[in-house]
Order: sequence, then C-alpha cells, then structure tokens
Amino acid sequence: MSRIGKLPVSLPTGVSAELLDGNVVKVKGPLGEMSQKVDPDITVTIEGGEIKFTRPTDQPRHRSMHGLYRALVHNMVVGVSEGFTIQQELVGVGFRVSVSGNILTFALGYSHDIQLMLPAEIKAEVPDVKKGENPRLVLKSCDKQLVGQVAAKIRSFRKPEPYKGKGIKFVGEQLRRKAGKTAAAK
Repeated sequence: MSRIGKLPVSLPTGVSAELLDGNVVKVKGPLGEMSQKVDPDITVTIEGGEIKFTRPTDQPRHRSMHGLYRALVHNMVVGVSEGFTIQQELVGVGFRVSVSGNILTFALGYSHDIQLMLPAEIKAEVPDVKKGENPRLVLKSCDKQLVGQVAAKIRSFRKPEPYKGKGIKFVGEQLRRKAGKTAAAK
C-alpha cells in the first residue's frame, strides 16, 4: 500500500468537497475553489469530513497514481483553507521590484527593466525594507503548482551566481558558494 495514498485527506472547518462526474474532485473554501480530475482507475470517496483514495491493483502505474492524486487533492485542501506563500529575495546592488496591479517590474542590472504579468490567482506584494536589507517579493495563492511555477520563472530572470550570491533567491535557500581566483593563488 502507498504510504502517502492510504492516508485520508481531512477537511478543515469551512472547506467542502464534492465528487463530480468524470471522477473530478472539487474543493471549495474561504480562499477560493479548485478542481482536479482524478484517473478513472483510482476510486475517490468523500465521507465524514475525509477524502479517501483506493486503487484496484498493485501495478506500478496504479501505485504511483494513488499517491499522486492524494497529494494533489491534499494541496488543494490546504490551498483553499490556508493558501501558499513564497518569499523571494533580490540580492545585488540596485536590484528592485515594484508591483502595480498584476504587473511586476524588475530592475536587475540589465539595460532594461523586466516586466511580468501575473495570473489573476496570484497576489504579489513588496514589503518595506530597512536600509541595508535586500528587497523581498512575496507571492500568495491557493494554487501550489501555479505559485511555484511563477516563482521559478521570476528566479530565472537572474539566477544567483556562485561567487558573490547576486541574483534572485528564495528566502532561506542555501547557495553553494565557490572561492574566487585569489583563493587558488595561495
């Protein structure tokens, strides 16, 4: 049995789930509503404030789908009840970000500014920073996959380089640093 797949997904207060035609699970909560189509081989049951997943056989395909769909539905339940937040930090002299509506404008040391239009499901904010701190960008959404994809796209504008660590990094991320040329001369 899949250790992830056999765990039931419990629904917190204020969150409701229903099973629609075509094996589609729809979850509704205070932060929005989401739906996920589940493979027809996986059986979904909703009873007593829990969503349970069962598989017909122990084939490798069924085992992988069992854990996958349980994890996707669990992420939906957490998303509509609490939401997901990703914080990014801009490390570098003159690196800035500004938010106007759903458009982000980055100044990352290039000859031009980079603009990115955010999907409607994602909210972005730039908290005020003290002098000497790096600017931060906070992305919030109920969709874990979408907010992660947008954060990865933003990071790709200027990945952290290994010598000085300049670039866009996730808060708390440990960067692998390299010694420069002067360290090899000794």
